[in-house]
Amino acid sequence: MSTDAPQTTDETSETSTEDAPAEAPSAGDRRRAEKQERAAERAQADAEAEAAAEADENTVHLKVFRYDPEVEGKQEPRFDDFHVPYEKGMTVLDALMYARDTYDSSLTFRHSCRQAICGSDALFVDGSQRLGCKTQLSDLDMETPIRIEPLPHADVVKDLVVDMEHFYEQMEAVEPYFQTDDLPDEELEEQRQSRENREKVKMSTRCIWCSACMSSCNIAAGDNEYLGPAAINKAYRFAMDEREGEEMKQKRLEILEQEHGVWRCQTQFSCTNVCPKDIPLTEHIQELKREAVKNNLKFW
Repeated sequence: MSTDAPQTTDETSETSTEDAPAEAPSAGDRRRAEKQERAAERAQADAEAEAAAEADENTVHLKVFRYDPEVEGKQEPRFDDFHVPYEKGMTVLDALMYARDTYDSSLTFRHSCRQAICGSDALFVDGSQRLGCKTQLSDLDMETPIRIEPLPHADVVKDLVVDMEHFYEQMEAVEPYFQTDDLPDEELEEQRQSRENREKVKMSTRCIWCSACMSSCNIAAGDNEYLGPAAINKAYRFAMDEREGEEMKQKRLEILEQEHGVWRCQTQFSCTNVCPKDIPLTEHIQELKREAVKNNLKFW
């Protein structure tokens, strides 16, 4: 009979560390995971929508200038491609809004009235200054990518938005408001203007301060002090108004005949060609040149 104690087996095995219950994720971790999942789903949906639009024959291809100085990785100017479903009557602004709302919410551009009145959506489209809301895609070559850039000769703030401060300063320099010597006797009496004089200044009153003409002007690009076609046209509107006071008219002419006034214009007609309101800007500048000459004529 053996004296060895019988060998017993421990029925309870040691618990493996791998079988230990995992720590439950915190509420913050769950929210972050859900947010990342939703972002991934949106990105995939956007990619699928853009791929479907690109495959669709009835689309327009936009090449849009992008630049954002405040975001790392976007500080280098580039062009992004957007394929937008085309519909009859669609404008450049419509296409940009579709691209922003569908593909990239960070795409930045100015717009307001969408009726060619506010002048806020002037852009450089296929090599020419145009209003986005007025330019029909059907008037452009849709067989090739439509290139959309910010207005040239202006500092870019972000994407298609440019700094308009200098343009507004030039406009204000000509004091663009009516100033007269004689007011009517009665408080509610009108200050009448003849039909002929109204016709003379009518076109000049259409300016919507879009800066398309200023952007197209080679002289303004090289001479930062040049008043520019928009400001000179605004001066024309008041200087040629028969109700304007003689003293103020004389002051306007003195502003316009300075070194950086009307004499800097080289009559290239670029401003007239791009004006969305069809204002004969070059003609107005030439007429003011004649007025400046007559103003300085002296007979002894």
